[in-house]
Amino acid sequence: MRTYDDGCAAAHALDLVGERWALLIVRELLLGPKRFADLRTGLPNASPDVLSRRLRGLEGTGVVRRRKLPPPAASWVYELTDWGLELEPAIVSLGRWGARSPTKPHDAELGVDSLVLSFRTMFDPHLADGLGASYELRLGEDRFRAVVANGHFEISRGNAERPDAIIETDPATLAALVYADRQLAEALRSGDMKIEGDESVVARFLDLFPLPEPANGA
Repeated sequence: MRTYDDGCAAAHALDLVGERWALLIVRELLLGPKRFADLRTGLPNASPDVLSRRLRGLEGTGVVRRRKLPPPAASWVYELTDWGLELEPAIVSLGRWGARSPTKPHDAELGVDSLVLSFRTMFDPHLADGLGASYELRLGEDRFRAVVANGHFEISRGNAERPDAIIETDPATLAALVYADRQLAEALRSGDMKIEGDESVVARFLDLFPLPEPANGA
């Protein structure tokens, strides 16, 4: 393993997760375990060989573990250890910091997990004042349950129980509605989004994640 050979704890942290793709693997596992094929889908620009090496390195340092699911699935998955899960605040902070970059490309595609985690990053509790609602997001084959209550926001993988609204769409459409000023009425008319339940709470949901102001470039 390459090392900075520096006694600083931050340098040691970079020794552990600073290799290319390592933190993005952590990002992909924050919402739960994934098979190798699922990680490849979430990180399509990482070659299988590089992805395998990074996973072995993260296993070796105790950030990630590999386990076999019980029958009938019986497949091998990767998941974060409890210590690995502690990286979430760092990734959220990096995401918020990176969103302010004046050179961030705005036409780059967001993966499903990237989009969902961006909601955790950008959630503004002031905009949720008075809102208490639960949602199920259906993004292709992926399902997420989200709850907004008392100025807090939680989202995790899985189906919601009796949600106030079910949102069915694709990641690109949802990203455009939240971050690119696409109008909800137009997305519904075109069929790019379908809603079951209370449309008004969906409209509120889409406004809860404002992007931060860009940083002043040097």
